[in-house]
Amino acid sequence: MIRGLYTSGYSMLTLNRKMDVVSNNMANVNTNGFKKDVVVFEEFSDVLARRFYDGSDHSSRPVRIGNMTLYNDIAEVHTGFTQGTLESTGISTDVAIDGDDGAFFCIAVPQGNQFLEYYTRDGGFKIDSNGRLVTRDGYQVMGQNGPVILEGSDFTITYRGEIIQNGETVDFLRIRKFENPESLRKYGFNLLTATAESQDGEFEGTIRQGFVERSNVDAVKEMVDMITVLRAYESNQKLIQYQDSTLEKAVNEIGRV
Repeated sequence: MIRGLYTSGYSMLTLNRKMDVVSNNMANVNTNGFKKDVVVFEEFSDVLARRFYDGSDHSSRPVRIGNMTLYNDIAEVHTGFTQGTLESTGISTDVAIDGDDGAFFCIAVPQGNQFLEYYTRDGGFKIDSNGRLVTRDGYQVMGQNGPVILEGSDFTITYRGEIIQNGETVDFLRIRKFENPESLRKYGFNLLTATAESQDGEFEGTIRQGFVERSNVDAVKEMVDMITVLRAYESNQKLIQYQDSTLEKAVNEIGRV
């Protein structure tokens, strides 16, 4: 009975963590280039149940009656890197990667006296007061020769990432491809950071100017998941109430007998 309380209570904690992930996906359904997270569950505390000395077979040996799983736990939160829908904006500073789920724009983020390289699929860029191509949060977009610097918004980006302005090649967008994008970790500001396990690959997609990649979150599916989690949470809550009521009777009523 006490174990039942722990099982339901831990399930509620696990469901609460999943609800956080689903809510975050829902909150970013309109965030360009956002990649949804998926919760992966695993069985926790799978134990072999035995029957001890019940006298039914006149034996003192324990009898196996099967495995018993106490509750589930979250094994990992997996990020899905499938490409979102491309939306035409007609804005020259909007850029999207098409046809390669593991490719990302390279972004320079200041850390103390230096810049660190981060990655994003959000190509909704803009030009700041210094003529630099930056993200919505002001971080510099990197080219092959360093930060991309332009003279106004009249420029062209080819499918290879070549930036042409006033008839001359200014730079090439720095695109980094990862063979295992699942090794990347979310940093914040719609950016990703590489890890020791991240492996470089060869870019196989194309660059499309005047487009942005939408989030790959399916709002309907996330709503269904949210309702499912809520109902499971309520069920565990009621089970705790039932078990608490039964335990109260066992202590206060049966105990008197």
